[in-house]
Amino acid sequence: MTDRSAPWPKEGPASYFPSIEKKYGRSIAEWQQIIADSGRDKHMEIIGYLKSEHGLGHGHANALVLWTRQGNIAAP
Repeated sequence: MTDRSAPWPKEGPASYFPSIEKKYGRSIAEWQQIIADSGRDKHMEIIGYLKSEHGLGHGHANALVLWTRQGNIAAP
C-alpha cells in the first residue's frame, strides 16, 4: 500500500481526482472508504455501484477503482 495525497499526479487515474473532489464534494479518502464498504470485489461491480448509488460518471468511477485496487491509499 502506498499513501498518497494531493497534489495529484498530472497523468494516470489520479489525474481525475481534482475534478472528482470538486464535482462530487467528497475527498478521495472518503471515496476509498465507500469502495471498501461496498462489499463488492470485482472491478466492474464496484464501478456499477459507484455509478448507480452515488451518481459518478464511468470515467471517474473507473479512476477511483483502478487507483484503489492498485494499492494506493489517499491521505485523509
